[in-house]
Amino acid sequence: MDEKLREIVARYDELERVSALPETYADPERCSALAREMKGLAPAADAAREYFAALEAMREAESFFRDAEFGEMAREEHAAAAAKAQELKARLRELLIPADPDDGRSVIIEIRAGVGGEESALFAHSLYRMYAMYAEARRWRVSVANVNETELGGIKEISFTVEGAGAWSRLKYESGVHRVQRVPETEAGGRIHTSTATVAVLPEVSEVEVNIDPADLQIDTFRSSGAGGQKVNKTESAIRITHLPTGTVVECQDERSQYKNKDRAMKILASRLYEAERARAEAERAAERRSQVGTGMRNERIRTYNFPQGRVTDHRIGLTLYKIDRIMDGELDELVDALAAAERAGELGGAGGSDEN
Repeated sequence: MDEKLREIVARYDELERVSALPETYADPERCSALAREMKGLAPAADAAREYFAALEAMREAESFFRDAEFGEMAREEHAAAAAKAQELKARLRELLIPADPDDGRSVIIEIRAGVGGEESALFAHSLYRMYAMYAEARRWRVSVANVNETELGGIKEISFTVEGAGAWSRLKYESGVHRVQRVPETEAGGRIHTSTATVAVLPEVSEVEVNIDPADLQIDTFRSSGAGGQKVNKTESAIRITHLPTGTVVECQDERSQYKNKDRAMKILASRLYEAERARAEAERAAERRSQVGTGMRNERIRTYNFPQGRVTDHRIGLTLYKIDRIMDGELDELVDALAAAERAGELGGAGGSDEN
């Protein structure tokens, strides 16, 4: 590890030297590329310098161990430097974990009502509201591509984009089955009802990043519709795209323009195909790794929202928080931070780590 750290420090020093050259300033593209690389290396380079300084302090202290006058002080300084070196080494192990190449991307989130009838659809709406509020707090932009609503205000299914730097890095852990336990508004007897909704989070990619043959597409137009006659579009601006080789179907009807709906549908299709390939590659890598670090498969129950007890439990890491109202209002950072820490530690695998009722 020490040799790797020396290489990082040397590379950062070289980037600083090259960045200061007049010819670099004359090339904006190269200047930007160097700045991006320096930004990525800076945390590890700074920590590595501190780590090596702590090791040097330990060596200096050791040279005074047998000194009658300064021996005791040297041992104290050595212990302090050793503790700091240990702390920095642990931090550097985390910093050296390769970053997810998609972390900077925006995302497409698809929520579908699952088991539980109308209550499931209402819960799907609650999840959409939760993510929208989280995005708003982070100043990300939310755009609905397609929504199928129920008469009572629930959502059978919804697709929406969350645009903003780092959206994938924070929301990628949400894929999977979300379970809710609460007394439904439609339940007169006051019994606790259990229902589910499925969340899929896809990194947003452009069409040029995924090879899509136009001959493999079947594109249909139809009229938009909404619950109770709302948002009904008189023209055939809604788009349905079917990717024939995989059977993947994408609909987009939120925009009034057929062109805009088609453009958004193609982005969603590209993201689905990209994620399918990513999942296939991840499954292959998982067979070679000790534990699968990832975002949760769609058929896994990853989280339970128990309203009577006011708790939210993430089963993958066994974390329970008694702040359900705040979480449903979009305060997800404590959950996300814990999941990110577990991923870095290699402890985030499948659901089922904690199975509270």
